[in-house]
Amino acid sequence: MSAIVSPQQTVATSSTELKGRWIQLALGVLCMMAISSPQYVWALFTKPLLGQVGGSLAQLQVTFSILIVLQTFFSPFQGFLVDRFGPRLLLSLGALLTGLSWVLSANAHSVGHLYLTYGLLGGLGTGIVYVGVVGLMVRWFPQRRGFAVGMVAAGYGFGAILTTFPIASSLASVGYAQTLTLFGYIIGAVGLIAAQGIKRPPSHAAMLSGHPAQKSAGVGPGAMLKTPVFWLMFAMMTMMSTSGLMVISQMGAFAKDFGVASVLVWGMAALPLALTIDRFTNGLTRPFFGWVSDRIGRENTMALAFGLEAIAMFAWLGLRSDPLWFVLLSGVVFFGWGEIFSLFPSTLTDTFGIRHATTNYGFLYMAQGVGSILGGPIAALVHQSTGSWVPVFGMMIGLDMAAALLALFVLKSLRARYMAAR
Repeated sequence: MSAIVSPQQTVATSSTELKGRWIQLALGVLCMMAISSPQYVWALFTKPLLGQVGGSLAQLQVTFSILIVLQTFFSPFQGFLVDRFGPRLLLSLGALLTGLSWVLSANAHSVGHLYLTYGLLGGLGTGIVYVGVVGLMVRWFPQRRGFAVGMVAAGYGFGAILTTFPIASSLASVGYAQTLTLFGYIIGAVGLIAAQGIKRPPSHAAMLSGHPAQKSAGVGPGAMLKTPVFWLMFAMMTMMSTSGLMVISQMGAFAKDFGVASVLVWGMAALPLALTIDRFTNGLTRPFFGWVSDRIGRENTMALAFGLEAIAMFAWLGLRSDPLWFVLLSGVVFFGWGEIFSLFPSTLTDTFGIRHATTNYGFLYMAQGVGSILGGPIAALVHQSTGSWVPVFGMMIGLDMAAALLALFVLKSLRARYMAAR
């Protein structure tokens, strides 16, 4: 005779299983830290790689563009694979591809070889892990999505802090080839080991929360892409990605033009000091505003954070010749920007549910790729045509304020109507 399981026993079992979500969060953070270096320490490799593979700096920088574009534009497909074949297998594959991209890049003798190794393999590998981990956390933490996604996104932001100085030291002592090989093995091994403990939450876990998003648990990407609320979120994430990636890609150039790059602040040159502070605030803001949004609402938090970045960039531009304010306000700018990687995936899953969360976020994450184009080469062309950074900053401030107002006065009501209709 088969055993009969009571509802009370099911809830008790589910509660026990959910205690393991903190382990899943820790493993997710570790996976994200492992794959962060290809993006954040690329600048350390440009000079030695240029001497090895030849070509121009512009040609070499295409490698970085390929990395980011493939990481974002292929994310819907990567998210589908994670949903289809499970997180452990795909995250393991992503970690191995990321590590392999560095190992193979160590033997590159042409720019085209780097495009295929560091760019292609690295972009696919990091994209699988990033989208997979984010999609998993929104399922494990149905009532704390903002905080959980913020924590793993912070892992991606903080991870390079641990590797930047060791990689710089290794480059100085043994050269780029051995450095890429050694850290490629480390990246692949750490990510692979962490991925072995990753698993899906129990199918009934989200139901325990009583979260209202369960009413829309079955919305897939096909239906989602037909809704105005998704495209509004896509436009807003593009706006915010553009402003933040403009600063990331152009900061060295405008710091030099402002005359503050090499000025000492607290005994350090202003530009590297600002970059160090930026990495910290860019990581800190993700769990912080994610936690805030779990309490005061997603749209209210968006308006607060996006408005903060707009104000900080306005003050940054006005005080651009003061090296101390340049350093301090750069940190505030990133504190108002990095939270997009916790707020948008949380809002998306709140709206369209958990069943297709990973694939759905893959489509939204493509906005980051669009922002990298607008904030990188397009912003540079605006500066080139005008001969000034003021119009560029003005455009970015306008995008930040528009996103803040859209969150408060359009997205909030539009999303409420959509969820009420479902």
